[in-house]
Amino acid sequence: MHVALLHYHEIALKGRNRGFFEQRLVHHLRSAFRGTGIDQIEALPGRVRITLKEGVSWETVQSRVQRTFGVVNFSLAKGVPISRKDPNLTALCEAIRKDIAPLSFQTFRLTTKRADKRFPKTSLDVDREIGAHLCQQTGKRVNLGNPDLTIHVELLTDIAYYSLEKERGPGGLPTGISGTVACLTSGGIDSPVAAYRMMKRGCKVVFIHFHGRPYLSRASEEKVKDLVTHLTRYQLRSRLYLVPFGNIQRAIVLDAPPPFRVVLYRRMMMRIAETLANREHAWGLVTGDSLGQVASQTPENLQVISEVPQLPILRPLIGMDKQEITEQAQQIGTFETSIEPDQDCCTLFVPPHPSTKSRLDEIEHIEQTFAIPGMVQEGIDGTEVMDFQFP
Repeated sequence: MHVALLHYHEIALKGRNRGFFEQRLVHHLRSAFRGTGIDQIEALPGRVRITLKEGVSWETVQSRVQRTFGVVNFSLAKGVPISRKDPNLTALCEAIRKDIAPLSFQTFRLTTKRADKRFPKTSLDVDREIGAHLCQQTGKRVNLGNPDLTIHVELLTDIAYYSLEKERGPGGLPTGISGTVACLTSGGIDSPVAAYRMMKRGCKVVFIHFHGRPYLSRASEEKVKDLVTHLTRYQLRSRLYLVPFGNIQRAIVLDAPPPFRVVLYRRMMMRIAETLANREHAWGLVTGDSLGQVASQTPENLQVISEVPQLPILRPLIGMDKQEITEQAQQIGTFETSIEPDQDCCTLFVPPHPSTKSRLDEIEHIEQTFAIPGMVQEGIDGTEVMDFQFP
């Protein structure tokens, strides 16, 4: 019988809440595998077991598990019945020997874990017994330091599983365990990575994109739709708010000194984003800010922008440089879409020399000339909503 065995790390540290975290992970997996024919997914002591069915490829299992937060590693495993009353390992030894016979290797090692500590043989006993059998039958040698092959054995109450390779999962916490946040999402490299990092910490992410229509094309919107479609593979359901910002920017341009426009744009975005976030019962706003990367991300300007919303602003990339952010975008698969050319509202009406050290009193004085509630309402009234689902 083939199964996928999934292991977690942080969930195991949750004490009395561990069962709740495990069930959230199982629930997410059942949703992720909907439509594949796999429906037997269950939490076992210290791991999750997915029972595979004929016709479902291992590639399908890999692709879904590799995008499931909470899973630190997983493996394709085979099961052999065992018994505490008669702890004979002959059948297990032979099953492993047959599976490794076609493989090319000279050295190996065993790593055994006992989920059921009542099994009379210790992990070390099992390692020694199986290792001795394989040495005798195959002529291969044990190497505990740098083996060609590592055989993983896991002893449950009435069955032993073995696997020959472990694959990495994304780690983190199960989706939704940390509530909902709203991410201000451009079509660039940074904000999709910020959204991913919050998903990894268990947050459900709602996306908010400010576009430049009617002065710019829909190019940035199409990019963001593609990015949200990709990121939905991690959280399975997403919502995207598309906010028209071109006319709001134009109104700011008419009444504001050019150096302060960027900060004023961002403060207005925060007001609109907070209104939409409250609709989703989100507890925080997320941005792709990286300290010092552009004019709006200097310490002074970040502070002035942060004064607007009552919700906390989360900046998961704040201490990362562009190279680190780009590398992570490549790892999660958003980079190629992010670098496609587009027309973004961030490039609309941008002054040649924006202020890098705005003062709150200066900005608030300028904003007194704006009809801020009406501008916010204009953005809200023109907002389009799109829902995404995977699979």
